[in-house]
Amino acid sequence: MNLPFTEEILVKDAVTVFPKSSDVFKLHRIDFCCGGNISIKAAAEERGLDASALMEQLSDKYAGQEDIELQTPEWEQAESTDLIETIIAKFHNPTIEEFKQLSPYVTKVSKVHGERHPELLRIRELFFALKEEMLEHMQKEEDIVFPLILDKQALVPKDVISRAILELENEHQKSGDILKEIRELTADFTPPEDACGTYRLVFNRLESLEDTTFKHIHLENHILFPRYTSV
Repeated sequence: MNLPFTEEILVKDAVTVFPKSSDVFKLHRIDFCCGGNISIKAAAEERGLDASALMEQLSDKYAGQEDIELQTPEWEQAESTDLIETIIAKFHNPTIEEFKQLSPYVTKVSKVHGERHPELLRIRELFFALKEEMLEHMQKEEDIVFPLILDKQALVPKDVISRAILELENEHQKSGDILKEIRELTADFTPPEDACGTYRLVFNRLESLEDTTFKHIHLENHILFPRYTSV
């Protein structure tokens, strides 16, 4: 099964066409949501990777998929109302619940293991900064921006909507930067040899949170928002 794109495609578009390509991009720390407006070839060069080898990994991933979710036609043709309902149900609500459940574990691990692994103190700080940022962000989307862009009768100038979306995209960038630092500090979410079960649980769930957040941002930045900002 051949890839439906070449190395000249933008990273963000590759993920739209083939969502599981995000797994490969994450492996190489290639930003596909906030910084996905460059080609795969250029992204590989930035990371010091061989573009052909990267494309081969993507091809192997693509060949192994029997059922590819979130195909481009499905989401590009979906009504914005349906898309927003999906974002809230699949990303907002689970993320809110995960922050609630994960918070005490992050605190516990930093207190118990922080002396031997001081990076955990910074990870805790970043986690709670991310929590505050994202909870406020998602509330703003649901209470203000989503209703605004869905109200076909609203007499709001397009530039006002564009500024509101730009603010959301800037917040996406901030959240993405926090997650990148967490990945760096955790050595790609690899727990040390002396890590207890809770320690390993935290790293595993932080990685899952990163995955959910990046897919959430991608869906908004590259599929939903351009409908209201493009000329």
